[in-house]
Amino acid sequence: MNLNRRDFLQQLGFGAAGLAIATTLPTTGWTLPTKSGKLPRSLPETQGVAPGGLLDFVNTIEAEKLNVHSVMVLRHGQVVAEGWWAPYAPQLKHTLYSLSKSFTSSAVGMAVAEKRLTVEDKVVSFFPKDVPATISKNLAAMRVKDLLTMSTGHDKDTTPALRGGADTNWIKSFLAQPVEHEPGTFFVYNSGATYMLSAIVQKLVGQPIIEYLKPRLFGPLGIEGEDWEVDPNGINTGGWGLRLRTEDIAKFGQLYLQKGIWNGKRLISEAWIADATRMEVQSKGGKGDASVNDWIQGYGYQFWRCRNDAYRGDGAFGQYCIVLPKEDAVVAITSESGNMQGILDAVWNHILPALRGTGLPSEKIKQAALTQKLTTLALAPTVTQSASSVSSQISGKTYAIADNPLHVKDVSLTFGKDGGIFKLQDDQGDHQVLCGVSRWRDSTTTFSVAPLTLTPTVVPGGNTRKVAGSGSWQDPNTFVMVWRFIETAHYDTVTCRFGQDGVQVEFQSSLSILNKTKDKRPVLTGKLTA
Repeated sequence: MNLNRRDFLQQLGFGAAGLAIATTLPTTGWTLPTKSGKLPRSLPETQGVAPGGLLDFVNTIEAEKLNVHSVMVLRHGQVVAEGWWAPYAPQLKHTLYSLSKSFTSSAVGMAVAEKRLTVEDKVVSFFPKDVPATISKNLAAMRVKDLLTMSTGHDKDTTPALRGGADTNWIKSFLAQPVEHEPGTFFVYNSGATYMLSAIVQKLVGQPIIEYLKPRLFGPLGIEGEDWEVDPNGINTGGWGLRLRTEDIAKFGQLYLQKGIWNGKRLISEAWIADATRMEVQSKGGKGDASVNDWIQGYGYQFWRCRNDAYRGDGAFGQYCIVLPKEDAVVAITSESGNMQGILDAVWNHILPALRGTGLPSEKIKQAALTQKLTTLALAPTVTQSASSVSSQISGKTYAIADNPLHVKDVSLTFGKDGGIFKLQDDQGDHQVLCGVSRWRDSTTTFSVAPLTLTPTVVPGGNTRKVAGSGSWQDPNTFVMVWRFIETAHYDTVTCRFGQDGVQVEFQSSLSILNKTKDKRPVLTGKLTA
């Protein structure tokens, strides 16, 4: 999938977290989720799933370097495979990007069921104080349904105008945008439309949608610790910014597969789920015709239709909640991939046949191979290529940095038996990252995830975020670190080149690698202090 539609974006050891298969053998057939909050586990073959197809999926993901962080496969309500490429791990949340939209849609559906609004209500009716002085015919005609189906009539995504504009009132900014087409007739992927759905629900219920969803969705599903970015006025961003765990994504998909019923209680209207997940409008995007392109299968209420009679919520870089009703299955995936279609292709080519039992009778050996493979999943840390004669000389030394746009004052790199600590001081204070040498080490940091310059949103957790660091000597004078911000999709590569009494520090974000662009952060140059 072309990423242009997302222009608004911006102490584990090797193999410690892997994809595991339950060793118990529960009874076959459809099983309700346990009230403990965890989904039941089963072996693939017990649920009619061929383990060889799951193994082929994992091998394809790695061979094609699709940079998947986690995957969970459910069949008949039971987890038949789950995995995290270390340093990602089951307990960690992950940024969902536009997969957040499907949760916003669910909040709207719940509010509709409570008769707080209808999908035919006009958008301008909710915000009489924020409408422009002159309301165009198309703006006046825009309905909640048009927001849900990305057919607001705008010619382009409104998100940059909201996030990059001078006015911190995003509702007013959205309503001020020209509406070039008749609403309901023109599809354009528009995260600003989803933001407006969040704003409407908050206006009606008197609380942000994350709070509205806690007793109605997150609580019943056993989801805990969720958080969601907000705009400058405390409204959840709606179209992005939700963070959940992989199993939480899978539960959400299972709820939709079960047509809104969870542990015998209806959470979402069956009629809403039917409307949300069918083709409401013709979608656009991706490459190729309908035989190979999952972005032109149609769009519902913040859900995409897929090939193979499936549907999905999806987010940039490969955050997926894929529901396959015919196979009674759900696939949840988190990633940082520049080839979103490639991930879906791997699902259709390998997981789908596995769900259909292809090769099942003859795959006893494949089960053992799958188990072995899935318990050693990891993203390889940087590995030392050579010894360094300067490590003991530079360890703990402070380098004063020349004037720079980042206002960095000094840096240091200190080595111990378990790794190294990189420290940097700027006008905001002191920042550091712990790095294992040729292995991952977890810590927290106040370094930001780059680039996030176009983000006037409030990110839960403040300035502290979880990071897994790994470093190695690439030659006797060059130490290269990878910092994976493990509750986001992204990472930084930081290269320190040491010379005679000096250092150069170069940053490269994973986004710049994906987009094949130069990182906007300058190379820092420093001199050893006395």
